[in-house]
Amino acid sequence: MNNDRFIPFRKQDIISMLAHELPEEHSKESFLQFSQLLSSVIHHDYHQLLDSLKCDYAPFDPNADTRSLTSYSLAERNEYRASFANNFATVLNAANFEKITEQDLQDALTEESLFKVRLEVDFDDFEQVVFYRRGESRKSETLSSFWGLRKQTINFTHYDRVAVFITFKDDEHFKQKGKPPFGFEPNSTIVKLFQNVPKADLEMLFPNSEVRMRPIDKAIISGSAIIGGAVVLVTKLGASILLLAALLAFWFGWREESVEMTQQHFISFALGMGVFGGFIFKEWSKFKNRKIKFMKALSDNLYFKNLDNNAGVFHTLIDAAEEEDFKEAIIAYAFLLKQPNGQSAIELDNAVELWFQENYQCQLDFEISDALEKLQSMQLVTVEGDCYSALSLKQAKITLDSYWDNLYHFK
Repeated sequence: MNNDRFIPFRKQDIISMLAHELPEEHSKESFLQFSQLLSSVIHHDYHQLLDSLKCDYAPFDPNADTRSLTSYSLAERNEYRASFANNFATVLNAANFEKITEQDLQDALTEESLFKVRLEVDFDDFEQVVFYRRGESRKSETLSSFWGLRKQTINFTHYDRVAVFITFKDDEHFKQKGKPPFGFEPNSTIVKLFQNVPKADLEMLFPNSEVRMRPIDKAIISGSAIIGGAVVLVTKLGASILLLAALLAFWFGWREESVEMTQQHFISFALGMGVFGGFIFKEWSKFKNRKIKFMKALSDNLYFKNLDNNAGVFHTLIDAAEEEDFKEAIIAYAFLLKQPNGQSAIELDNAVELWFQENYQCQLDFEISDALEKLQSMQLVTVEGDCYSALSLKQAKITLDSYWDNLYHFK
């Protein structure tokens, strides 16, 4: 399993961790001032991206509570949707999410699930389905069955965060299907963010997933119904059925001896059929109640896994992307600051990853290219050949202050 790009520490913790690593000639107060300036500049950059996402998502936001001044044609909606999808992918990449492949989704549908409910997903309802994940790890859990008599340990792949981007097909598709959509609008786009999702349970995140009985559940219900039905037939209807069979045999000429059905026989038969009908209704209710129980378990599980929906998701992800960008840049700058003679990108990358592993028992794939690109765009490092050197803290603060002052030029 590959190491994640995600840096699993808060921004303020990273600043504190780095401040203790700086040489004595560098003031901690000066480093904190630099960190504040760097954070403000990156925040401004992402604020513009957030506005773009909000504008692009507005034409098909299912939770919008504002009025629209214009109606959008299908071509315009598709154009906005394409722009949103591109910007959304940019944000997810910046937040160090990885795309879940089609093979991963197919594996999820076939692997043994920790969530003991069988789900079916109709992929034909979707125009576009994209899943992203962050924080992949291997975990194990012991599951009990048969009233605790059997225990089984399952090893599974676990995702800390899963982002879902789904576009439904148009209204014509659902009309031809003869099944009106429930809980969503045709041609709409939904965005969701979940936490603590086993890979084998990804199908529960689809909006049209339906509960199906597992073979073992069907076997338990069927076995109970067969045994119970046989007992009812023998104890309540046995004599009446034999008498009715003899009467039918006489009518069809299969029996020569006549059979007499008294009023008492008909009453007994009617009572027996009433008991049998009540049994059938009881078993059907047990089947429905078991399915309702599974659906409740599904909704309860999703309740605690759901973090955000639709427009709220990219607000959350923008914040995550902003933090990841800041952490990558501040880490690369601080490590270069400790090397007066500079370092190559490979040396810097190895030094950062080794530092996390030795000091914080954290294995990660540090995004050195993103970090250096950010520092170069802000002119906080100099480059000679393949060697990168950081500006002094004093000069870096002056550079950032000038960068901030020249963000806008008004006449």
